[in-house]
Amino acid sequence: MEVTQVLLNAQSIDGTVRKNAEESLKQFQEQNLPGFLLSLSGELANEEKPVETRKLAGLILKNALDAKEEHRKFELVQRWLSLDGNAKSQIKASLLTTLSSIVSDARSTASQAIAKVAGIELPQKQWPELIGSLLSNVNQQPAHAKQATLETLGYLCEEVPPNVIDQDQVNKILTAVVQGMSASEVNTDVRLAATRALYNAIGFAQANFINDMERDYLMRVVCEATLSPESRIRQAAFECLVSISSTYYEKLAAYIQDIFNITVKAVREDEEPVALQAIEFWSSICDEEIDILEEFGIDFTGDSDITCFYFIKQALPALVPMLLETLLKQEEDQDQDEGAWNIAMAGGTCLGLVARTVGDDIVPFVVPFIEENIQKPDWRQREAATYAFGSILEGPSPEKLIPLVNVALNFMLSALTKDPSSHVKDTTAWALGRIFEFLHGSAVGSTVITQENCQQLVTVLLQSMNDTPNVAEKACGALYFLAQGYEEVGPSSPLTPFFQEIVQSLLSVTHREDAGESRLRTAAYETLNEVVRCSTDETAPLVLQLVPVIMMELHNTLEGQNLSSDGREKQSELQGLLCGCLQVIIQKLGSSEPTKYVLMQFADQVMGLFLRVFACRSATVHEEAMLAIGALAYATGPDFAKYMPEFYRYLETGLQNFEEYQVCVVTVGVVGDICRALEEKIVPYCDGIMTQLLKNLSSNQLNRSVKPPIFSCFGDIALAVGEYFEKYLMWAMSALQRAAELSTHVAGDDELTEYTNSLRNGILEAYSGIFQGFKSSAKTQLLIPYAPHILQFLDGIYMEKDMDDVVMKTAVGVLGDLADTLGSHAGSLIQQSLSSKDFLNECLSSEDLMIKESAEWAKLAISRAISV
Repeated sequence: MEVTQVLLNAQSIDGTVRKNAEESLKQFQEQNLPGFLLSLSGELANEEKPVETRKLAGLILKNALDAKEEHRKFELVQRWLSLDGNAKSQIKASLLTTLSSIVSDARSTASQAIAKVAGIELPQKQWPELIGSLLSNVNQQPAHAKQATLETLGYLCEEVPPNVIDQDQVNKILTAVVQGMSASEVNTDVRLAATRALYNAIGFAQANFINDMERDYLMRVVCEATLSPESRIRQAAFECLVSISSTYYEKLAAYIQDIFNITVKAVREDEEPVALQAIEFWSSICDEEIDILEEFGIDFTGDSDITCFYFIKQALPALVPMLLETLLKQEEDQDQDEGAWNIAMAGGTCLGLVARTVGDDIVPFVVPFIEENIQKPDWRQREAATYAFGSILEGPSPEKLIPLVNVALNFMLSALTKDPSSHVKDTTAWALGRIFEFLHGSAVGSTVITQENCQQLVTVLLQSMNDTPNVAEKACGALYFLAQGYEEVGPSSPLTPFFQEIVQSLLSVTHREDAGESRLRTAAYETLNEVVRCSTDETAPLVLQLVPVIMMELHNTLEGQNLSSDGREKQSELQGLLCGCLQVIIQKLGSSEPTKYVLMQFADQVMGLFLRVFACRSATVHEEAMLAIGALAYATGPDFAKYMPEFYRYLETGLQNFEEYQVCVVTVGVVGDICRALEEKIVPYCDGIMTQLLKNLSSNQLNRSVKPPIFSCFGDIALAVGEYFEKYLMWAMSALQRAAELSTHVAGDDELTEYTNSLRNGILEAYSGIFQGFKSSAKTQLLIPYAPHILQFLDGIYMEKDMDDVVMKTAVGVLGDLADTLGSHAGSLIQQSLSSKDFLNECLSSEDLMIKESAEWAKLAISRAISV
C-alpha cells in the first residue's frame, strides 16, 4: 500500500477521496496491525516525505496507543503489548530517530508517540534503555534535537506514574531539565521545552524537594526563568511555581517573600498570559490554606502533620491592593463572551479565594477601594468597585458583612436599573445574586431582606430581565438565590404575593428572540424551577396552572418538522429544559394529596408527551425525560403500571446506552423509582430488567460510575417483589460478592476512595433491600449461606478505616437487617465477627444523628437475634 498517497488523500478537500482513503487506512489497520504501525513510523521518520503526511502518520500512530474511554484504552494497551517484539523495536527505533528531524512538527509528534509507548511499557518493566538514550540525546547538539528530547521527557513524566521510574533516573532527568532551563542556555526553544518539561516532572521531585540544597537550587532556577526575556518561558516558569505551590506547599516558607516580589512585578508590568499565571500562584496558595483550615477547623493547632503557614493572612496588606488594581483592567466585551478570562476576572477570582481564606480580616482592606470608586464617572471604576464587593461576600461572617450590605443595597438596586454601563449592570446583578446566596436564608441568623425591601427587590430584578441578555441572565441568577433562601419559611413566603408575576416574567424571558445568548433561556428555566421548588402551599393552585402551559410548550417542540441540524440541536435543548421543568412541577405537586389528585388528571397526557420525546432520540433530552418519568412514577404510585407496556422499551434502551453512560445511570435510578411505585406490579418486567442489569455489570465497556447505582437497584427490585426475587438471587449475590471483594483493599487517590465508597454503598443497599424483601416470607433460609460473606465484607471495610458517613450508616443498617431477617442464624455469626461490636459502638457514639439512629435500631435487632 502506497502509504504517502493515502495519507495525502485522507486530507483532501474532496469528500469522496477523503472517505476512500480513511477506509483504506482502516482496512490496513484491521488486516495487518504490525505492518500498519511500521509503515506509519517509517513515514514519520522519513525526511523526504511531505510534512503533512508525516504529521498525520504520527497522529494516527499516537491514537493507536491511547484513547479517552477506559475500555478502549485497555484494548489498545493489550493490543500493543501483544505485538511482535521485532516490529515494536523497529517502531520505537524510528520514533527515536525522528527526534533529530529538521521538521519541528515531525519531532513534536514523535515526542508524544514515544511518551505513549513509554506509558504502556515502562510500568511493564519493558524498554529499560529508553530514559538512558534520551538523556544521552540531551547532551548532544544540534539544538533542535535537544529541544525535542526535553519535550519528550516532559510528555513522558505526564504519561508515566512517578513510582515507575527509580530515583537515580529521576535525578538524572531533573538534572538534564534544570540544565536546559538555566540562563546559560542560549537557545530559547531549548529553554522553553526544559521549563515545560519541569512542569510535568514536579510530581517526580519529592525526594529532591525534601533535600534543602536540591530544593534551593530548583527554586532558584525556576525563579530565574520567570525573568527570562522570552514571555513564553516566563509564563511556563510561573506555571511551574503554581504546580509547586499545590504539590509542596509545606516547603515554601523560605521562598515566599521572593515569590511575592516577582509575582507583583509580573502582575503589574508583564504581558497578560504571564500575569494570569502569577495571580494563579496566589489562588493556588488560597486553595491549599482553605483545605488545611477546613480539614482541621479554624482553631488550627500546630500538632497536626500538615502545617498552615498563613501565607495569605501575612500577605494581605500588600496582596489585596495588587489584586484590586487588576480589577480596573477590564476588557470592553468581556460580558458577552462566555469563556472570557482576563486579568480582571483572575484578580476578582483570587480576591474571592482570599476572602474565603482569611474571613473578616479582608474587609477593611477592600471597603476603602469600594467607597473610593463606586461613584466615579468612569464605568471601569464603578464596575471594579462592584466586582470587589461581590467577590468578598463568601468567607467573612454575616455580622461583618450585613451592615455593609444594608448600606449598599439601595445604591445597587438603583445602579441595576439606571447605570448607563451594561458592564456595571451585569456585575451589579451578579453581586446581588451573591448577597442572596450567602447572606439570606434560614442558615443566616439575621437577613438583609425585609418585608419592606422585598417588593422593591423583586420589581428591580423583573425589570432587569428585560435588559440585554447578559444582564438578564445575571438577574435570573439573583432571583434564583432569592427564591432559594425562602425554601423553609413555613406556610407563607414573602415571595407569595409576587409569585404569578415572577412566573410570567420568567416565561416571557424564555420566549425572547435573543434568549439563546448568554445562556439566558437556560437560566430562566433554572430559576423558574427553583421558584416552583421553593414555593409554599399557598401558591399550589398557581403551580397547577403551569402544568398545561409547559405541556403546551413541549407539545409545540414536538411539532417542528424538517429542522436543520442546528435547529434540531436547539429544539433538543429546549425539550430538555421543558422536561426538567415538568419534573420539578410533578415533584412539587405530587408531594401533597390535594394537589396530587388534580395533577393526576394530566398524567396520561404528560406521559404521552414524554414517550414522544423519547422517539426523538437525543441523549440530553433522554436524561431529562427519564428523570421526569421517575418523578411521575413516584407521584402516580401503583397506577403507573398502565404506562409500562409502552414505556418499557425506552427503559430497556436507556439501560443499554453504554455510550451516553449518564443516560444509563439515570435510567437505573428510574427503575428504582418505578419499583417503589409499582411494588409487586413490576414482576412482569423483572426478567428483562435483571438480565440487562447483570449484562451491564459483566461488560468492560460500561463506565464504572454506573455500577454502584445498579447494585442499589438490585435492592429496590428485591424490596418491591419480595420472595419472587428468589429466581435472581444466585446471580445477584455472586455479582455482589465479586464486587465486594474488589472494593476492599483499594488504596488510591481521593477520587478512587470516593468511587470505592459509592461502590460499597451500592453493594450494601443491595444487601439491605434483599434482606428486607425476604423478611416476612417463608424463604429467609435461602439467605443464610450468604451471611458469613456479608459479615466478612463488613469487617473488611471497617478495618480499612476509610468509609464515609453515608457508607457507615448503610453498613450499620445492613448489620441490623441481617439480625432482623435471619434471627438466631445471624446472632451467633455476628458474635463471632471480628469487628461488629467495635463498629456498632463506634456508630452508637457517632455525632451524626442518622448513623446513631441506625445503630440503635441495629443494636436492638442484634440483641433480639442473640437472645433467641
